[in-house]
Amino acid sequence: MAAAVRDWPAYYDRVAGEPPRKTLLEAVEAFANARGPETAGAGREPLLAVDLGCGDGRDTQALLERGWSVIACDPHEEGLRRLRLRPLCALAEREGRLKVQLADFKASRFGRVDLVNASFALPFCPPEDFSSVWKMIDESLTTGGRFSGQLFGDRDSWVELGDRTHLTRAQVMAMFDRYVLENFREEDRASTYTDDAHKHWHVYHIVARKR
Repeated sequence: MAAAVRDWPAYYDRVAGEPPRKTLLEAVEAFANARGPETAGAGREPLLAVDLGCGDGRDTQALLERGWSVIACDPHEEGLRRLRLRPLCALAEREGRLKVQLADFKASRFGRVDLVNASFALPFCPPEDFSSVWKMIDESLTTGGRFSGQLFGDRDSWVELGDRTHLTRAQVMAMFDRYVLENFREEDRASTYTDDAHKHWHVYHIVARKR
């Protein structure tokens, strides 16, 4: 499995053409429902999102399509190269609606934002950096802002690798004690792979609104 060994080009090849993550779409829909029928074109400024660990831009593109401004952050040049091959992303960057950062979690920089999206990204943050990265995310979100993304649980097979962050349910609940969990789904199952990629998945899928 490409992600297991952090072979990101192979991972991008495997997920090419995949739709945006459901947690992102749920968060965006929640903002749309709260805002009502008015749009940025009717006098409202576009909402601002950070796509943390944006990869090849599948979620970034979905945000741009829905009128958002985006800061797309990723530590891998290949992912950002593929992101810029998306015509909408290239256009939005020229127009200033998309800003791209080549940076890892700890080095990413952004101010106050409405949404931090981290689709299957934060589990790959080194454990020693996770607390400071989560503090940065939490402090960046405005009141009413949202987090969308995934975290790995402590029963996931990759916990034995030691270079990524795995959390108990209690630890995750503590992270979001000042949030409203609009969607929280715990996935705890064996994979459907039958070869060397077989593993046990323990994943928290989260959409949370900051109080």
